[in-house]
Amino acid sequence: MLEVGRVVKPHGLKGDVIVDMVSNRPEQRLVPGGVLATDRGDLEVVSSRPHQGRWIVVFAGYVDRDGAESLRGRVLLADPLDEEGALWVHELIGAEVVDLAGRAYGPVEAVEANAASDLLVLADQQLVPLTFVVEHADGRVVIDPPDGLLE
Repeated sequence: MLEVGRVVKPHGLKGDVIVDMVSNRPEQRLVPGGVLATDRGDLEVVSSRPHQGRWIVVFAGYVDRDGAESLRGRVLLADPLDEEGALWVHELIGAEVVDLAGRAYGPVEAVEANAASDLLVLADQQLVPLTFVVEHADGRVVIDPPDGLLE
């Protein structure tokens, strides 16, 4: 399961909570009737709406501020969405990076968020924008970088 968000704090008196989403598909994760897993059991979404860069969410069974307070800090987990061509960070970490000519650049150490395009962080700390990834499978990422990017 992937971390898709975290409950930040209660909002108001009726059980609403502020959720900081790390998923790029919050509208799919927070649909009414959707279920998110936590370390203390599943939470069913009753309603959600965007609010100042975060989300206000109501979970089934949490009807007052005390209940909402008990959710503070809880990590929200979900299965990966089934999207063709999607890149998943957990699949990229550790994958060997090669270019179209077969030149190896080492493993992906991390994926760094960036406004223009998320970046693959290679073992030697070089950065490769995800826009240059042409395929990925079986622990291997093939890139087509422009001349001069990885010298």
